Amino acid sequence: MFCKKPLGANEVVETFPVGRRLAFDAAKGRLWVVCRTCQRWNLTPLEERWEAVETCEKLFRGTRVRTSSENIGLARHAEGLELVRIGKPLRPEFAAWRYGDQFGRRRRRTIVYSTGIFAGPVAGWALLGITGSIVGLMGASIPIYTDLWRTYGPSVCFRPSDGWPRRMNRLNALHTLIRPDNSDAGFLVGVSKGVFRPRKTEWFAGEDAQRAINAILPAVNHEGGSLKMVQSAVSEIESHGHPERFVHQAVQRWREYRRGGTSGHLIRMPHRLAFEMALHEEEERRALAGELWRLEQAWREAEEIAAIADDLLLPEGADELFDRHGKKG
Repeated sequence: MFCKKPLGANEVVETFPVGRRLAFDAAKGRLWVVCRTCQRWNLTPLEERWEAVETCEKLFRGTRVRTSSENIGLARHAEGLELVRIGKPLRPEFAAWRYGDQFGRRRRRTIVYSTGIFAGPVAGWALLGITGSIVGLMGASIPIYTDLWRTYGPSVCFRPSDGWPRRMNRLNALHTLIRPDNSDAGFLVGVSKGVFRPRKTEWFAGEDAQRAINAILPAVNHEGGSLKMVQSAVSEIESHGHPERFVHQAVQRWREYRRGGTSGHLIRMPHRLAFEMALHEEEERRALAGELWRLEQAWREAEEIAAIADDLLLPEGADELFDRHGKKG
């Protein structure tokens, strides 16, 4: 889990009523919930998913297919649930579906912000002169303030094993350092502190390093990428034979990532999109290999944070009201 936003719910898959977009692979028994906010694919931490996958297969076959290829299909149920059926795609085709949405959305958002900042005043001047230019400038200030908040506000958060959440802004994320290590993760992650200027660096290893890098990389790769860039990243991973091997070799070249006289800057890594993709796939591989407790822990943490955020919007006594009426049916 990355963005910690609620995944939504559906009313048609009784054994798994989570998510508004489900991706499933019936042959391998895999089920993902696609976050509609960040477009990230979240592998379900279920040891027995077959019943839910079978239900998705039946729903897919009974629903009009909106988009399909030889190996991947997309269908929308009348209830609003979207189903992505995975057959036997080659890696480039699967990656285009899986990562194209999230990287493409980041790219489109960056383009909209950049265009809005300059287009607002120019369009206002062309239509209404000085008054229109002022109005356009006020409209353009919205993406400016939004981008400033994303840069200096606490937009990155992860919780290491000590239980204390670490909050960062994008500026801190851009100063993240990485070093090779002999731990399970295979690398150390150095997180800088300070709002406007990075000062002290805190280092994380093992599982904490994985949590840190999974939260930081989307902020570092906030500009996203086009479908062509996604395909290039996939080719880079394939050239190494395996995501784990690509991650290892990328970390071993840390001395080449120099910035301001310091080596190991994540922002200087030439294939950061491929690095993010490889880490996510490696995390799933470990889970499928028997470490499902990692997924369970991530889901519990995400649901806890989402529940707290939802409760902040409810008036006092709302829970008792829901419980009372819920028991009455």
